[in-house]
Amino acid sequence: MTSSTIWLGIGLLGQALFSMRFLVQWIVSEYSRRSILPQAFWYFSVLGGVTLLAYAIHQREIVFIIGQAMGLLIYARNIMLSRQPAAVERAG
Repeated sequence: MTSSTIWLGIGLLGQALFSMRFLVQWIVSEYSRRSILPQAFWYFSVLGGVTLLAYAIHQREIVFIIGQAMGLLIYARNIMLSRQPAAVERAG
């Protein structure tokens, strides 16, 4: 097995992980009968994003690197926000 075959596999794995977020979101939303972004959506986003970022760095694709790096910041922030207790709305 060559290095390029291994990296192709890493890229395909990253894409599969990233795509799983949509499948998870669709299944949970269908089950709930409303649009929901479950925690698993964000975890698949991070896993897929990290894997795709590694692939992009290996390929030296700057546009791909920037896109994945920025996305990872957003996914990580959404995980942090979702772990906080829900804010109580105050009447003004």
